[in-house]
Amino acid sequence: MNLSNLTPAAGSTQNDNFRRGRGHGSGNGKTAGKGHKGQKARSGAPRPGFEGGQMPLFRRLPKRGFTDRNSKEIVAINVDRLECFENGEEVTVEKLMDAGIVKNPRDGVKILGNGDLTKKLTVRVNAFSESAKAKIEAAGGTAEVI
Repeated sequence: MNLSNLTPAAGSTQNDNFRRGRGHGSGNGKTAGKGHKGQKARSGAPRPGFEGGQMPLFRRLPKRGFTDRNSKEIVAINVDRLECFENGEEVTVEKLMDAGIVKNPRDGVKILGNGDLTKKLTVRVNAFSESAKAKIEAAGGTAEVI
């Protein structure tokens, strides 16, 4: 078997260049796959979401607020969660995930200052609160923003 012999599975590809409405011999003549009469058989069929003139659902439902395109979803953990690491260890986002403290880091991880830290750690994450940074440095560690 060579790469030149590989072909897609039967039925997995469709040709967009199929010529509809070119006579009975083409297998798709007469009504060209549109059935008989009706609005959808004619040109200028309605757009998606059109409900025949009734007020469409997307206009009936209330709209409130907006979503900021530039917002980031930051995962916050407290400084006392870092107690599970060994003294002198380097803590990164990957190690937090391995330890099960963070499941999905999304746009970043921030360390907050709730709780106490007794171990000297080098912590490298996206952000720190002032109190968390002070507690990490008071324990003899360093807080580095990546």
